[in-house]
Amino acid sequence: MAIILLDTSVMLDHLNGRHGRTGFLDQLIQQGHVLACCSVNITEVYAGLRPGEEARTEGLIDSLVCLPVTPSIARQAGLLRRDWRAKGQTLSYTDVTIAAVALANQAALLTDNRKHFPEDGLELWPLPAAG
Repeated sequence: MAIILLDTSVMLDHLNGRHGRTGFLDQLIQQGHVLACCSVNITEVYAGLRPGEEARTEGLIDSLVCLPVTPSIARQAGLLRRDWRAKGQTLSYTDVTIAAVALANQAALLTDNRKHFPEDGLELWPLPAAG
């Protein structure tokens, strides 16, 4: 059993019924995995919320474990962004924060945006091809 932090793109695919994500997430739950999000995911999801989507969105968020963004995690996110920028790759604040949350909680990250999460030691959970 693993804690699996969902990237926002996976949450949006589920909410919009795309790429078979709902079925895949259901399989992970049936296998005993714990699905999680963090405050950054919630912010990103709500930024694109359309009228009429509130109940379904709340249902998803309420079904997930919400991992906190602590001051220590925020510091780690800043250092990740600084270090990758020094290597010539500028990562978004949201992505480095999600990565730091996953690292701090020893959680795998489920994403289809692997290039946004190049950090060594970050376990990227395999996501089946969109279909």
